[in-house]
Amino acid sequence: MESSSLVSFSLIFCSILLSFASNGVEARKLPAISYLISEDLFASIFLHKDDNACPARNFYTYNSFIQATKWFPRFGNSGDLVTRKREIAAFLAQISHETTGGWATAPDGPYAWGLCFKEEVSPQSNYCDSTNKQWPCYPGKSYKGRGPIQLSWNFNYGPAGKALGFDGLRNPEIVANNSLIAFKTALWFWMTEQKPKPSCHDVMVGKFVPTEADLAANRTAGYGLVTNIINGGLECGIPNDGRVNDRIGYFQRYAQLFNVDTGPNLDCENQKSF
Repeated sequence: MESSSLVSFSLIFCSILLSFASNGVEARKLPAISYLISEDLFASIFLHKDDNACPARNFYTYNSFIQATKWFPRFGNSGDLVTRKREIAAFLAQISHETTGGWATAPDGPYAWGLCFKEEVSPQSNYCDSTNKQWPCYPGKSYKGRGPIQLSWNFNYGPAGKALGFDGLRNPEIVANNSLIAFKTALWFWMTEQKPKPSCHDVMVGKFVPTEADLAANRTAGYGLVTNIINGGLECGIPNDGRVNDRIGYFQRYAQLFNVDTGPNLDCENQKSF
C-alpha cells in the first residue's frame, strides 16, 4: 500500500511540475526588454552619451533604463517581435532628439549623440502654467525640460510625480538628479494617455483609434503622430521641419540597429497639432 501510494504521489507531483513548466514556457514566449536591447546594443546606440563633451555624462545608465521599464510592463511588450522592437527604437529615438548633443559633422554622425543633456539649457521661462489649479506651481521652482523626454510644465511634473512616487511640484530637480526617476518620467509620458492625445505607446503598437477630430486633422498612425504628441504645437504642420527630420533620422538609425522597418507616416508636416 505504501509503495503504491508513493508511486501515485510521484505521478501527481510530476504532473504538477509539468503543468508549471508548460505555463512557464508560455510566459517566456515574449523575451524580456533586456533581451531585445542588450547592454552592448544600448552602448552602440548611444555612442557618445558619456563623452566629456556631454553634460549628462555617466547619468543615463543602461541599468537605470532597464529598471525603469519594469514599472511599465506593457512597454516593448505589446504585439509581435517587430512591433516590440519598433516601439523601443521609436522611444529611444524621441528621447535622443530631446537630449541630443549632435551636430551635422559630429563624429559618427549626428544620430550617435543622444542622451547628451539631462536638463534644458537657458530656458526662456519657468514653464509654469498659473491657470492650472490642479497642479499649482511651487514658488521659486522651474518646470523646465529635464530627463530623457525633457519633461516640462507643472501639469506634467505634478501627475508624473504622483504616479511615480516623488513630489514633482516641490522637487522637480530630482528628474535631473536621479537617473532612475529620469527614465521613469520619460516612460510615464510615453505610456500615459493625455486626452485628446493618445499615448505614444498606443500609437506605436497599433492601438490608436482616430477620432473624427484626428481624421479631420490628418493625424494618422505612425512615428509622425508620436512627434505630434510630444511637440506638435511647435513642429507639426510645417513642411520639411528640421526638428522633425532630426527625430526621423534617429529613428531610422535605431530601426536599422534593431533590424526592423520604421513603418509609415514618419513625419507630421501634413498634420494639425492637438
